[in-house]
Amino acid sequence: MKFDTKTEMKLARAIHFDESDQRVFHNPARTGEWCISGGFEFSNWSEADLTGKARQAFSNGWLGLETFGRVTFVAVTVVEENEVEILTAALADHFVALYGAPSVDAAMPAAREEVAHMMELCEDQDPNTLLTVARELTEAGVKESFRMIEPQDAGLDQFAIHGDIEGMDPTGGHGH
Repeated sequence: MKFDTKTEMKLARAIHFDESDQRVFHNPARTGEWCISGGFEFSNWSEADLTGKARQAFSNGWLGLETFGRVTFVAVTVVEENEVEILTAALADHFVALYGAPSVDAAMPAAREEVAHMMELCEDQDPNTLLTVARELTEAGVKESFRMIEPQDAGLDQFAIHGDIEGMDPTGGHGH
C-alpha cells in the first residue's frame, strides 16, 4: 500500500507527563513510541473483563507499536513513509503472534487499516496536539471516542521525549 506523500503524514507518539502510566497499566508504552488506538484488543471483551489495570487499558489506553504497551496521552507528529511501513509490518507480526492470524500476509490488510485509521485521526491536527481515547462497552460492541487537546504556547518539546524505532536510520535523519 502506498501512502499519499504529497502531504505530510502524521501519526502519534506516546507521551508521559508523570509516572502514572507506570502504575495504571500492566504494560506501559515507552515514551516516544508510535501508537494507534488498539481498540481491536477489546473486541470480544465483556463487563467481566473490565477490572483493575485491564479496565484502565480498555478505558483510555493507546497501544504502542513497539512494546504493545498502553499509554494515556499521545502527541501528533510527522511520520515518514518508511516508518509507517515498518510499523504496519510490526503490527501484522503482532496479529500473527498474539491473535493467531494465519500469516503476516493475511494480517497486513488489518494492520494497514489500523495504522491508516490513526493517521486519519492525526492528519488535520497540528504537531504536538495531544490526543486521548475513551472507550465504553455498548450492546453493539466497543465504542471509541477521541479528544484533541491543542498544543500550548510553551510547546510540548520541554515534556516530550521523541524516540526512534530500533533498526531505523541511526542518524535520526527522519525529521524528528
